[in-house]
Amino acid sequence: MPDNERTRRGGGGSDEVTARSLDTESVPVGGAAIPPATNPAFYRTGPLRRKRRTRAELDELHAAILAVCAEDHPLSVRGVFYRVMSTGAVEKTEKAYNAVQREALKLRRTGRLPYEWIVDGTRWNVKSPSWSSIEEALDDAAASYRRALWRDQDVYVEVWSEKEAISSIVSPITDAWDVPLMIARGFSSESFLWSTAATIRAVAKPTIVFNLGDHDPSGVAAWAHVQAKLRDFAPDVDITFRRLAVTPAQIGELGLTTRPTKASDSRSKTFTGESVEVDAIPTSVLRPIVRAAIEAHIDQHALALTRSVEASERRWLTELAASS
Repeated sequence: MPDNERTRRGGGGSDEVTARSLDTESVPVGGAAIPPATNPAFYRTGPLRRKRRTRAELDELHAAILAVCAEDHPLSVRGVFYRVMSTGAVEKTEKAYNAVQREALKLRRTGRLPYEWIVDGTRWNVKSPSWSSIEEALDDAAASYRRALWRDQDVYVEVWSEKEAISSIVSPITDAWDVPLMIARGFSSESFLWSTAATIRAVAKPTIVFNLGDHDPSGVAAWAHVQAKLRDFAPDVDITFRRLAVTPAQIGELGLTTRPTKASDSRSKTFTGESVEVDAIPTSVLRPIVRAAIEAHIDQHALALTRSVEASERRWLTELAASS
């Protein structure tokens, strides 16, 4: 299911079955009239009606959504669902997910839930930068100037995410460390893998590729596919692959919420246990995992030299902008 914020009708709750009479008269059966009370065709089970949540139940759900978001943000909508589900406020069903999605949107529209606390990494806009004047361009260049961090490092690092939905959550970390964040969207295309391998070959350094993905048959298989193809397309480069999340150990250590593994997935035959989505890991946990993994491969002496040169060049740009 796409991790978006479409409003939907209906809600969670218990089912109630109603009876509907066909008419109030006897119905002929085999030439004889059977009285309504004994006529088997007199009552039929009507369609299931989904009982709406009561005001008290909605208030409880709203309180749970606001509490988990206040404690851990930003979150994807599915991430909110997992946090709310872990509190026991909703059940582990797709209908409950829809209810959380719908009510979170209501809370945002009424101003109770800050918009920036919910992120959607599946949509973006593309526009090249532009300025009103050369002075503005120089000011912007001076303020945003960053020297390529990994140029002076002994290794090259990439972070791969199986899901777009968490890109907005981890991108502040990868961006801060000048690390490419690759959004695979499940199984990556041959073209995407080839172009990435071309970059790795051009860098010509030992490469570390980190992965963030679901612990389920498709997520594990997609990660294996990335490893195999990058090795095929960049056979002469020393590439180290490491899964940052979700790992089997993290499921128990972090008490992550699981879901039944889809039997319809042909890869489930070789997969053991229940599945866990990467969205289930709190933002406050996932970001430090990514940050620590990246920082472990940074030569601090080389970093200090890069930062020193960067500061000097930024001062030169600032002076240039002031004199223009």
